[in-house]
Amino acid sequence: MKQLLSQKLSPQQIQFIKLLQIPTAELEARIKEELEVNPALEEGDENTDDEVEDQERDDEADDSDDFDDPDSEFDSDDNTLDEDFDQGSEEQPEIEIPTKEDDPVDNTKDNEELDLGDYLNDDEIAGYKMQGDGPGEPEDDREMPLADTGASLTDALLDQLGFADLDEKQEAIGRQLIGSIDNDGYIRRDLSAIANDLAFSQNIEADEAEIEGVLHLIQSFDPAGIAARDLQECLLLQLERRHQDELTEHAERILSETFDEFTKKHYQRIQQKLDLEDDELKEAIALILKLNPKPGGTGPVGMGKVQYIIPDFILTNDNGVFNLTLNARNAPDLRVAPAYTEMFQTYDKAAKKDKKMKEAVTFVKQKLDSARWFIDAIKQRQQTLLKTMDSIVRYQHDFFLEGDESKLRPMILKDIATEIGMDISTVSRVANSKSVQTEFGIYPLKYFFSEGIATDSGEDASSREVKHILKEIIEGESKNRPLSDDKLEKMLNARGYNIARRTVAKYREQLNIPVARLRKEL
Repeated sequence: MKQLLSQKLSPQQIQFIKLLQIPTAELEARIKEELEVNPALEEGDENTDDEVEDQERDDEADDSDDFDDPDSEFDSDDNTLDEDFDQGSEEQPEIEIPTKEDDPVDNTKDNEELDLGDYLNDDEIAGYKMQGDGPGEPEDDREMPLADTGASLTDALLDQLGFADLDEKQEAIGRQLIGSIDNDGYIRRDLSAIANDLAFSQNIEADEAEIEGVLHLIQSFDPAGIAARDLQECLLLQLERRHQDELTEHAERILSETFDEFTKKHYQRIQQKLDLEDDELKEAIALILKLNPKPGGTGPVGMGKVQYIIPDFILTNDNGVFNLTLNARNAPDLRVAPAYTEMFQTYDKAAKKDKKMKEAVTFVKQKLDSARWFIDAIKQRQQTLLKTMDSIVRYQHDFFLEGDESKLRPMILKDIATEIGMDISTVSRVANSKSVQTEFGIYPLKYFFSEGIATDSGEDASSREVKHILKEIIEGESKNRPLSDDKLEKMLNARGYNIARRTVAKYREQLNIPVARLRKEL
């Protein structure tokens, strides 16, 4: 025998955590899914006048009848949701946060004939869980909903393949090659591997010469550069479709004879090796830079998908007073189906309590509890989102007034968690995959969180502010002689930011800005 103390998340807490971290676009699908699996949950306003009158009549009946209220467990201390909601922060005048209504129930009367506790125990907790609560795909790996872009690149290529004059074997090879094209429009698999696939999966014997012949045909399809095996071949395929003049010839020579020097921007070596004039080299490089390095990701038949951002918050500025509201999709009208409540009461008052009746009572109660918990989790989600975003707005007040990145204050998750009285993990879930619509554009919530950099005045500046200044300096540099990281460090230090060279390099990489040598232009 041993004594131990353990802590477990209740089903309500697990459900709330999952709902909190999903964005608005996924919330609609999650609500629709729950409506399909739980008949006790339905759309509609829970506080209509007719339902209030029905509730009053039910309350009068409760005074004279002995039965257990199906919602009584939700008012007990054992079934409270995340303790974070018991630690509210100061109420903000511009934000109206809905509060959970307390249902009047009477738990002092017990039903001697039918005790639901005999049929519902800890082993049946799965009935209370929602679909997806168990182990499964990590939330961070789930894809955001994407817009339907119509015909895919694969469909377009197969259509073009159908118009080619090919025999049955060549068409099978063509389909295999088109199926091997990745999202960027490249075939990065060896032709020998594709030959093996044809032999094992389709029982087609084809050598590499036959496969390469069909590959050259596919490379003539639209978009230009499709089915290339590397970047060099992709760019050359696009140049082949241009009018063959002196400029195109220079560009083809640069890619075919000095591709390594081109990727490293060693323009002097290219000029010496190909004996080109300054103007000829400059025009040829400009032509190459206009080519598409990823033919599969863009174009009318490309595979690229448009990502629509649905803001979770809407922030407006009314003469210096911020009005923060939730996206209407975050506040659906849900209620417990009155028919199921009446069904539970009917079963409970039945004189005959056989096995089938007990099973029916158990099923109905599970569905009622599940519906009530889901509604409560949605309401708690709304409160937490508003509370967290309101704190961020007050913390970054100067930025939201003007939209100037240099006005961003250093802010970490702990700052917001401390202010609203919640755990850091809760704030992190709110900031994940959420965005706010402002007068200056749509920003992800993670954008406002940054570390501090010490300045000569002894104050802390946001790393976002330093990145903004670093980007401005690089944009204003001479492209013939780009600034190195050492020079950028000295310029930032001269402005009062105590920053090291390695930090400059880290911020430059985070801004997707290449090193000085690769920023050089003719």
